[in-house]
Amino acid sequence: MLVLFETAAGYAIFKVLDESKLQQVDSLYKEFETPEKAHKIVKLKHFEKFQDTTEALAAATALVEGKIGKSLKKVLKKVVAKEAHEQLAISDAKLGGVIKDKLDLSCVHSPAVAELMRCIRGQMESLITGLPPREISAMSLGLAHSLSRYKLKFSPDKVDTMIVQAISLLDDLDKELNNYIMRCREWYGWHFPELGKVITDNLAYCKSVRKIGDRTKVAGSDLSDILPEEIEAEVKLAAEISMGTEVSEQDIGNIRHLCDQVIEISEYRAQLYDYLKNRMMAIAPNLTVMVGELVGARLISHAGSLLNLAKHPASTVQILGAEKALFRALKTRKDTPKYGLIYHASLVGQTTAKNKGKISRMLAAKAALAIRYDALGEDTNAEMGAENRAKLEARLRQLEEKGIRRISGTGKGMAKTDKYQHKSEVRIYDPSGDSTIPSTSKKRKFEEVEEEEAADEPATPAVKSKKPKKEQVTEAETEPAEETPKKKKKKKKDKKAEEEAEQPKEEEEEVAVTESTKKKKKKKKVKEEEDDD
Repeated sequence: MLVLFETAAGYAIFKVLDESKLQQVDSLYKEFETPEKAHKIVKLKHFEKFQDTTEALAAATALVEGKIGKSLKKVLKKVVAKEAHEQLAISDAKLGGVIKDKLDLSCVHSPAVAELMRCIRGQMESLITGLPPREISAMSLGLAHSLSRYKLKFSPDKVDTMIVQAISLLDDLDKELNNYIMRCREWYGWHFPELGKVITDNLAYCKSVRKIGDRTKVAGSDLSDILPEEIEAEVKLAAEISMGTEVSEQDIGNIRHLCDQVIEISEYRAQLYDYLKNRMMAIAPNLTVMVGELVGARLISHAGSLLNLAKHPASTVQILGAEKALFRALKTRKDTPKYGLIYHASLVGQTTAKNKGKISRMLAAKAALAIRYDALGEDTNAEMGAENRAKLEARLRQLEEKGIRRISGTGKGMAKTDKYQHKSEVRIYDPSGDSTIPSTSKKRKFEEVEEEEAADEPATPAVKSKKPKKEQVTEAETEPAEETPKKKKKKKKDKKAEEEAEQPKEEEEEVAVTESTKKKKKKKKVKEEEDDD
């Protein structure tokens, strides 16, 4: 068996002299306690020294990534290919698979091989001749520094620090731009206040102010490259009738310098946004497709790095940025927030207020998968993010169209509804019981009162005569009820008869009361009229 051993100085090929010792893994270290014992187990067959640190760094990087470097390939073809019948002991199983595929050599990786490598490392100075210990330590230290620098330079975990700095700077630039533009509008507004109402765009306002200067020079200035023709005409008209105060040339110079600063910062902000967009598409393409460049960059900045963000669950990604609201809700035992930074994503923004919580939860779940795919996956395409976004958009359409049924096409069957039937009883209010006082006009003649009294007098016996009739009717109804053998029907009919008998009595009493009150009032009115006469 041959052993491939990698050092900072070069590649070493050892031949195992006694393979039976490898079976005793636990006690193998005893065979390497002294250089004499180690020489009885393994023997150096070939040593390929690196020419410089660059070659050593290339070889170490290839081994870390599980690839075959040029120097390693040369050694394997020169030494191992001659003894192809023997197995090659490898410290990395992934590297052994690559060697087997490309050079057709049988490789071995096992706990016994790992223990053998550890023992060889302990006696490396005595086993590899021709290299002084000081030189080996110097080469190891130099390779360690070079490899660390290479990892720091090309590590995907460290590149996202550029995104964190870029999005922080972008937010700071937005704040400063707002302050500068507000100051510029307020400062120049003392001289030409009408310009702020005509030009609403901030960048166009600053460019116009820088070109105009004093408002008396508007008529001679050409603003066609900044403003449309209609707005330019409005500006010139407003300058003629402006109510602003007069300012000196020094004031105009300072205002122009402020406008230059605003324009420069705006151009730099646009350049920084393009840089951030390209960087996000390179580092986290799937996350960028899902939530956009700015929201994705803010999520990464809030978590610290892309790898830290990948460790968060979907529920944390959903409310990331709303920590104050979350802890306040937990403290007061109220509803927790539904979204944080993810609220500014386009998918959440285009939904109705009722569905924002559902969409933010689904978007956070898919975004968490996209983040892990970007941070830990090897592919750099955005297919996974595009597929998940299409699913979310389809789900969004379902939520928005829920409850809205189509009439055309196949939706005709769904549009059919059952006929509505109103089963509740409608009771009409009877105003007759509100008051017993009749509504009569105040001015009546004496003759009309007498006629009414004469007409009302015979009405009372007629009402009274109704009593026996209704009583007879009730008796007639109750007689056949008594003849029936069933007791239940008798009881029901008796109740009905009693109710019917009570109703006319109440009506008669009400009529009697109303008549008596009418007579009293009429007599009072007659007496008052006689007194007046």
